[in-house]
Parts: sequence; C-alpha cells; structure tokens
Amino acid sequence: MRHDPPFDILRLAAETRQAAVSDPFGSPALALALLLSRRMDDGGLSRAELAQLLRDLGQSAFRDRAARLREAVGVVPIAETDQALTALATRIARPDPQDSPVRFAAFAVAAERPRAAAVFTAHPTFSLPPVTNKALAAMASGGPAPTEVLPLRPDVPTLAMEFAQAAEAIIHARDALDRMAGAFLKVARDFWPDRWLRLEPRPVILASWVGYDTDGRTDIGWQDTLRLRLSMKRMQLERLKLQLDPLEEETTGPLRQRVDEALLAVDEQIAACPPSGPTEPMAVRDFAHKLVGLREAALVTPVPLLDLFESAIAEAADEETRMALCVARAGLAAHGLSLAGTHVRLNAAQLHNAARLHFAEIGGDPADPARRRATFAAVNEALQHVKPEPVDMGGLMAEQASALRLIMTVTQIAKHVDASQPVRFLIAETESGLTLLIALLLARLCGVEEHLEISPLFETAEALEHRGERVVEEALRSPAWRDYLRKLGRLCLQFGYSDSGRYVGQVQASQLIERLKLRVADLLDRYGLGDLEVVLFDTHGEGLGRAGHPDGLAARLDYLDPPAVRAAFAAHDTPVRLETSFQGSDGYLNFGTPELAQATIARIAEHAFAPVEADSDPVYAEGGFANDLFAGARAAMSALVDDPGYAALLGAIGTALLDRTGSRPAARQSDSGGPNVIRHVRELRAIPNNAVLQQLGFLATLTHGMGDGASREPDTFADLLRRSPRFRNAMAFVRAALRCSDPDVLRGYVASLDPGMWLDRAAHTRRAGRPAALMRVARALEDLGLTDPTRRVLRRLLADDIRLRGAWPKEGGYVAPAMSDRLFALHALRLCLIHRIWLIAVEMPDFSPRHSVTREGLVQRLLRLDVEGAADVFDAVFPVVEPAGASLDFAEPPTPRHGGYGREHEEITEPLRELFAMVREVSAVVTLECDAFG
Repeated sequence: MRHDPPFDILRLAAETRQAAVSDPFGSPALALALLLSRRMDDGGLSRAELAQLLRDLGQSAFRDRAARLREAVGVVPIAETDQALTALATRIARPDPQDSPVRFAAFAVAAERPRAAAVFTAHPTFSLPPVTNKALAAMASGGPAPTEVLPLRPDVPTLAMEFAQAAEAIIHARDALDRMAGAFLKVARDFWPDRWLRLEPRPVILASWVGYDTDGRTDIGWQDTLRLRLSMKRMQLERLKLQLDPLEEETTGPLRQRVDEALLAVDEQIAACPPSGPTEPMAVRDFAHKLVGLREAALVTPVPLLDLFESAIAEAADEETRMALCVARAGLAAHGLSLAGTHVRLNAAQLHNAARLHFAEIGGDPADPARRRATFAAVNEALQHVKPEPVDMGGLMAEQASALRLIMTVTQIAKHVDASQPVRFLIAETESGLTLLIALLLARLCGVEEHLEISPLFETAEALEHRGERVVEEALRSPAWRDYLRKLGRLCLQFGYSDSGRYVGQVQASQLIERLKLRVADLLDRYGLGDLEVVLFDTHGEGLGRAGHPDGLAARLDYLDPPAVRAAFAAHDTPVRLETSFQGSDGYLNFGTPELAQATIARIAEHAFAPVEADSDPVYAEGGFANDLFAGARAAMSALVDDPGYAALLGAIGTALLDRTGSRPAARQSDSGGPNVIRHVRELRAIPNNAVLQQLGFLATLTHGMGDGASREPDTFADLLRRSPRFRNAMAFVRAALRCSDPDVLRGYVASLDPGMWLDRAAHTRRAGRPAALMRVARALEDLGLTDPTRRVLRRLLADDIRLRGAWPKEGGYVAPAMSDRLFALHALRLCLIHRIWLIAVEMPDFSPRHSVTREGLVQRLLRLDVEGAADVFDAVFPVVEPAGASLDFAEPPTPRHGGYGREHEEITEPLRELFAMVREVSAVVTLECDAFG
C-alpha cells in the first residue's frame, strides 16, 4: 500500500522555487530545508515519516530511470531487433536493393572482421545492489514495476561480486551476439546457399578486464587473475555444452565428449588454484602440476573443437542443426577459450620500475631530457639482443616487480589456458614512447610478445593535448616496435576521460581525444603503416556515467567515433575497430536482460557498419568559434581546479555523501581517524570527483567555462547547436548537466558551511533553547575555516553558470535546462538532515581526551559528516552496556549499577546514525536522477 505523505513535498518545492524568482536574496533550497526542519520540531513530521517520504521519492525516481534506460538503448521486442539485424546484414550483402549481391568473399570479410567490441570493466560504479539492478533492467525491458520497496544504497562490492555481475552481463551479450550471428548466417544462406556454412560472423566481440585490472588495486593477486581467467574458460566450455545439448547426439557426440573432457580438466585446475592473499609454495606447486599436467585435456586452443565442428556440420541431418552449429562455432572462433577477450592493465611507472630491476642499463627518470636519447638507444639495443627466459609458477610467485609479474601471468595464460587469443596489455598514464618499448622488451623477455597487444592509455590533459602524438611517434621510430606492429597486424590505443575530464572539463576532453585520433591517422600513413588495423578503445569517464549519453546509446557511439575520425582513417584505407567500455553495474545495465543486451548489440553493430561519408559538419568548416569555446573552457576549468576553494568545496562534506561503490575509498583516511582534508582535487579519484559534484547539485566538470565563450557570441552558439550534429552531440552533456544542476542548491550547501547563516537563524528562531545550539554550530564551523574559500569559488561557478544559461537558446525546439522539482526537493531534504546532524553533534557531552580524539575533534568529524566513524568512537567513550562480568558476585554488597550510557546513545548516536542513513539514501536517489554514479 502506498504511504500517504504528510504533505506534498514536490508542490512545496515548486512553490518555494517560484517565490524565489522575484527574490534575488532568497535561498529556496535552504528555505525548504528549514520548513522541513520546523515540521520535525513541531511534531508534524517524524523521522519515520521523513524516511517514508524519501522512499516514495526514490521509487518514483527508480521508475523514471528505468524508462530512460529503455529509451536510451532502444529496447523493442527481441523479434523486432532480430529484424533490424537481418536488415543490416541484408544491406551489407546487397547495398543497392536494385543490384546483385556482393561476392561472398566480400561479405565474409565484412562479417568476420571484428569492427566493434564491448568491454566490461569494473571501476567503482556499482551504485545499486545487484537485486535492485536486476529489477531496474527488467522494468526497462518492459516488465512491471517491483511490488516491494527495493534497497537503493549499494552493497560494498567485492572482487567476486564484480566478477559475478560482469559474467551475467557478458552471458546476455553472448546470447545477443549469437542472434546477430544467426541473422548474418541466414542472409548468407539466402544469397549463397552453397557457401554459407563456411561463414563465421563476428563483427562485434566482447572483452573484459574484471579481475585482471591491477592499476591502483591491491586486492587482485596473480592467482586471482588466473583463477578468474580459468573461470571464463569454463563458462565458454559450459556454454558450448548447453548449445550442443539440444542437438542430435549422433552428429555432435565426439564434439560433446571433447567439451566434457575439457570441462572436467578445467574444474580440477580451478579447484587447485591458490586462494586470494599470501600464497603457500606447496599450494602453488600443486596448482602448477594441475595447470601443466592437464593442459592438453583442458585444451589450450579451440582448434580441436573447431575441427570437430566441421565434421558435425558436414554430418548434420537438417538445416536447423547446421545453423545452430554454425552459430556456436562463430562464438568460439570470435572469443577462443573464454566467454570474452582478456584485457589486463597496470601503470606506466610499474613498467619502468620492472625494467630498472631487470636491465641495469635502463635507469633514471624517462622524462629526464638529459638521458632521453641514451635511454631510448639502450632499450632499442636491448630489444635486439634479449632472449626469452623460462617462466614457471615458482618464478611468478617469487617475482617482486608487479609489471613483470603481470606479464608472467599473461605468459602462463598463453601457455596453459588459451593460446588462440591475444591479451590486451593496457598501460595507464603513458607519457613516453619509451614505456611502450619497455613493455615490448619485457614481453620478449617472457616469450609472450606474439600474444600481447600493448596499448597506451591517454587520459591526462597533458597526454591528450601534447604528449599523446609524441608517444606514438617515439615508438614508431623504433624498428623493433614497427616490426612488432606488423606481426601483430594492429595498433591498439586507449583513451580515457577521467583525469582529463576533471582537470580540463569532460566535453573539452572529447575534443582533445578527437584531435589526437586524427593525428594518429596521419602518423601511421607517414610511417607506411596505414594498412594496419587501428583499435580505438574509449573508456569514458564523463560526469553523467560511464558509457552513458543523454541522448541514448546511438548518440554515445557517434560521440566517441565522430564522422571526422571515421573519414580520416577511411581516407588512408586504415581499418578501424571501435571498442567501448561498460563499467560497473551502471554499465552492465545495458546488458541486464536479453532484450537490453540484444538492443545494445544492435546499436553497436549499426554504428560499426554505418557508411563513412565526407564530413561537412559546420563545426569543422567554421571551427573558429568552437575552438575558441573549448580552449577557453579548458583554461577556465584548469584555473578552477587550482583554486583551493574548489578542493574545499568538494572535500568539506562531499566524499561523506558517497557510499562505497568500489574497492577503494574516495580519498585516503587520516591517521587520527576520519577523512583527510582535501587540498587539491588530485587527492580525489576521478569517479568520486564527478559523483561529489552530482551530490552537490552542480556538475562543474561538464559545464564550467562554457558560459564565458557562449555568452560572447550567443547567436553563433545557438546557430551551431541547430546546424552542427557534432557540436550538438557534445553539448548534450552540457544540457543534461544543467538539468542536474541548480545554483540555488549549491548555494544552499555552501551557505550551510557559513557560520553567518547559523547566526542569522539563531537571531530569528523562536524555539526555546535553539539559539544556543545554533550558535554552537556557528562556532564549530568557524573553526573549519571553509567560509571564505567556498564562497569565493561559489561566485566563480555562479558567474559562468549565469552566462551559460543566459546564452542557451530558448526557442527553435530548445528549452532552457532546469533541475526538476523532485531533484531539488531531494537536495533540500538532505540539507535538512545535515542540519539536524550538526545540531545533535554540538549537544555531545564533554569527555576527557581518549581514543586519540577530543570532544572538539569529534564534533569536527561530524561537521564533515564522518558520522559512522564518529558514532563508533562516541559509543566507545560512552558505552551502552555494562562491562563484562558486572553481574557476578564479588563477595560484598554490590555497587549500584547504572546500565551504561543508554540515554546518550538514545539521544545522540542512534538519531545520528538514522539521519545519516537517510543522507546516504538521498545520495542513492540523486544517482538515479543523474542516471549513473559519477
């Protein structure tokens, strides 16, 4: 039964905001927060009723989020998506309906070259519990709304949870790929009935780094990577078994028997793999014997299975069986002995450290200009003479250099798990071509060069604007690197928006990435490598969610792979593969059900086969304004990042608003307990940085700096929005960010940190005893010293926001973006909760210093909303229960027992925890409103 709220908070939000239109000195967010607080004081709104009101808002946000997801992916009944894929395959087979079909060989080339990949990654974006995520996906697929209230706050994810959610999404994606393969095979059968059985369509493939990404993570050991990679192998074999089970046994008997044999062997290998944590040598030895001893039974290449597929297809009695076998074979050919391809990742610094340990001639800082040429010469010399060394489990267990340990792990995968598929080796923070050459050197040392796709990751502002092109060219100057690329057949590059986005702005980063891709196309042509395949892997990082776009998945793919980039590579006859990441549960939602997965794969395939046309977008033809706009916005964002007030704003209470959505906290903890004071945004990780801005109601990384340039030439700005698809596609992020942002909301948070606001409240309150409490909050906030820096940065943000909203066109189909009343009400409700927490905090009784904290220190922690930690300390200082053994007979009349500090617990820690739980609940609903975490 739906709860009847004590009042209509959305109506109050609308009325409060409307009243503020004619009152430039008003603060509607604070006004609504104060109204809620007074209702609580007067008994008209209990904490339980407030919690119910919040649940109602959360459920309505949940339903709207599901509807937006459905629209973004383009979900329709699976049969309709099948028709769309059939139409796509037919267009490839016969581009002109009035003409004859293309030759079968041309169709096979088009269908069998992977043109796109969906990569499943596990950054900390697990913003909903798994059960709620499933319900959201089901509702987006056309299912009914949940009949029960589902939890919205996330569970703290573990590696096992991340892997399980990724595997479920990948299984749905593989099912969708099978349906796409079936569509291509049926079209081929219609056009070439005598040749279609040879076709192995795989224009879209899958990959994953879940369990293999060790950049910044310490919870993934080499044995975890091997165990999870073996699990992916097992799931591929189990998938084959399920595909073969319905088919006639006479035809598939030998194939089934070989799959069953491999499954039994892999099960033994997984069971023998050492658990997480420190390894025992005997356990590693036993695992090594299983891995090596059972490698042939477990298979290390799908070739034996593919040969058996050929026999089964030839012997199949009917066409339906042949079709099913061809579909299963295509999935095996595309992904080898794994449910998805394998990406591993680490940091460039780890590679350089490993090289210094193993090659004495390679030392010093790679950025040192005095040694630059000598170091390059030394690495190129080493590449000519290095000989592969044996790699065994003992050496892997003993290796201390994390980079070499990871390459040795890949070596073991190639030798004993799957030799058929290369492993992508992603290197974060690559800022020198030397890094790529060192990776190649270590790969040769381990004898795994031919199985490793070495890929730099460009995501810092410096890498995108200046160093990225130089990194690629420095590596291309090396004959060893060019030979390696020719043997591999492709150049792999990764682009990220995380660090660049928070330092120069998300939309601005998109322009820099596009420019870098265009330069790479020219570089390859210059070095005679234009015929290489180029893999462009975009890992996102926008402040509105990984792999998300306000206008849907098709727009997202156009945003990552704009026409100018497609045209540039086509002009050099360079084949391109577009790879895009789907991160955490937010990204996995795109594959949360068969319907969502099928629609997502269809959108990716449609983009991959979209015709390449000469680009005439006015943003390029008349690029002066756009270049100035983005350059100015980059400068403005860089200045904002270096403003101490910006760090103060993000760090004051922002990180405390976030539940853990990944394996790492948003910021490091201090030695004395509680969060460290954040002095620069670099001390915040990129995803929490974006998430904090969402929670403060002002998405600066998407909007700041745009206002100044747009207001200088508003007519040109409006004209480009109307005429330029590329500019409009990028500005969609700005538009959506403005809808999640409100200056009055941000002003409410900043004003709450200002002692003056609390003194004003003290002067006007009529509630007995309240002035003293309000003044105590004011004094405590004074000690934080956040007023001046946060108000200064607020003025900077508001000035640009006023310009941007003023320049935004309000006619011709455009609407000035504005925050919804529901999102506004959520922020006001949370302000009320925060204020109540602080009023309770200053009522804390005094105590002598203990547990390394004083009363004043505990109050300061509560002002920064470190409620859970502070409440635990308070409980230790004022225990609720008597000491153990207090009821025993001690041979004398007992001293009266007072039962601990029950009253303090009831009046302070219990309401603190309850109110803070609602603060975090608001954060979960705000995440739903913004469509993703960070």
